[in-house]
Amino acid sequence: MTALPPPSAVRLGLVIDLDTCVGCQACVISCKGWNTENYGAPLSDQDPYGAAPAGTFLNRVHSYEVQPPAAPAQIVHFPKSCLHCADAPCVTVCPTGASYKRAEDGIVLVNEDACIGCGLCAWACPYGAREMDAAAQVMKKCTLCVDRIYNAHLPEEDRVPACVRTCPSGARHFGDLGDPDSAVSRLVEARGGFDLMPEQATRPTNKYLPPRLRDHVEAPSVLAPYLTPVADTPKGFLGWLDRALGALPGGAE
Repeated sequence: MTALPPPSAVRLGLVIDLDTCVGCQACVISCKGWNTENYGAPLSDQDPYGAAPAGTFLNRVHSYEVQPPAAPAQIVHFPKSCLHCADAPCVTVCPTGASYKRAEDGIVLVNEDACIGCGLCAWACPYGAREMDAAAQVMKKCTLCVDRIYNAHLPEEDRVPACVRTCPSGARHFGDLGDPDSAVSRLVEARGGFDLMPEQATRPTNKYLPPRLRDHVEAPSVLAPYLTPVADTPKGFLGWLDRALGALPGGAE
């Protein structure tokens, strides 16, 4: 089995704001694109245009309708990928050392050359954040775009994970969560950021910011202006027509 390195001072990770995520899937597509078309190992698809398409993704967004107490129901979009846990069970269960945690920044990666596709890491991960690539028969997972964040050939603004760079609503943030004075750590402190499933004792690096409760506002009916009479007595052509029809035998008095 694989041993975890000593705790690192630097803990790179994501902070995801569930209040501003709109579920647009831009992070999913950018992640798939970067890891298929650029430096990362390709993520395969099976029958993508057929009746039962399937494929490998490192990031997925799930949407849920939730009912807070004494508040209106609301939709919460929940992005999920590897959380780069401090006590990563996917690493310690790996029989070949293919799954490992970097000592310098806490990122959890997979050495695909050493992966035998046994799937033990997927069983050990309580978050379902690993996927077996059906074509390569090796395990795939979020790398925090390690090939972007340290790439000196990219402009500085692009040295963040592809999902962060792409998010149109600013719901995804990247930084050092081991530094209490970093922008992401201050954001977690200010918004009450939380760990996903803390009872699993994996100490995930990634944090989530809770959604705010929505105010209940009665939406006006779009038909209301057309259902209210504009006048008690019809005027103009409609008034003449009403009077003419009323004068006919059997017409309205």
